[in-house]
Amino acid sequence: MNDGNRNLRSARRVDGPSPSTAAKPKKRKTRGFWVRQLHSWHWISSALALVGMLLFTLTGFTLNHAADIEAEPKVTHLEAQLDPEALKMLAPFEDGQNAPLPSDVRREAGSLLGITLPAAPAEWTEQEAYLPMPRPGGDAWISIDRVSGAIAYERTDRGWIAYFNDLHKGRNTGGVWSWFIDLFVVVATLFTLTGFILLFMHARNRPLTWPVTGLGFVIPLLLAMFFIH
Repeated sequence: MNDGNRNLRSARRVDGPSPSTAAKPKKRKTRGFWVRQLHSWHWISSALALVGMLLFTLTGFTLNHAADIEAEPKVTHLEAQLDPEALKMLAPFEDGQNAPLPSDVRREAGSLLGITLPAAPAEWTEQEAYLPMPRPGGDAWISIDRVSGAIAYERTDRGWIAYFNDLHKGRNTGGVWSWFIDLFVVVATLFTLTGFILLFMHARNRPLTWPVTGLGFVIPLLLAMFFIH
């Protein structure tokens, strides 16, 4: 009987490991694959989001202290005279119409002032054509008298801090920058989520993971509840 039991145990060892033992290497292999993938996604997204995150972090601080940061706007005012032939091109436009300045008028006025005029809608009245040109960190406009052809141009520059603050807010930045912000949101979200999953996967060996993560949630929640009215 004892010889039979020993033979049976030997046979089991020859047949191979138990299913539970065989599943462990496969589980470790799957976990290792996803850890490597998450690390790759995490570092790639962090590299892509690095400059944008630094920009939005620093401008978040400057926006929070906008009242404490003094900036004196610099105003530039220029005048010129439109050629009579170009002035005739303004005649067909009606009062209250929103249409761009004719390309030849934009070209001549821009050459006289040393600027580039956009093909954006202008505001038309019987007396003038007024083209607003808002931009990050400042403002600009050009007015053309439809009778005399007198050109008045004014540009206001509020400095680099105002410029970057407007980039943060997406103010007067155009469609391309708007697309960049949307793309940055996607990349930053991927960076955050992969970081959270990696925290979850390594939490067993790092006891402070969830207390510290919870603290990062509780602190702003308490501040919002008790100090924001």
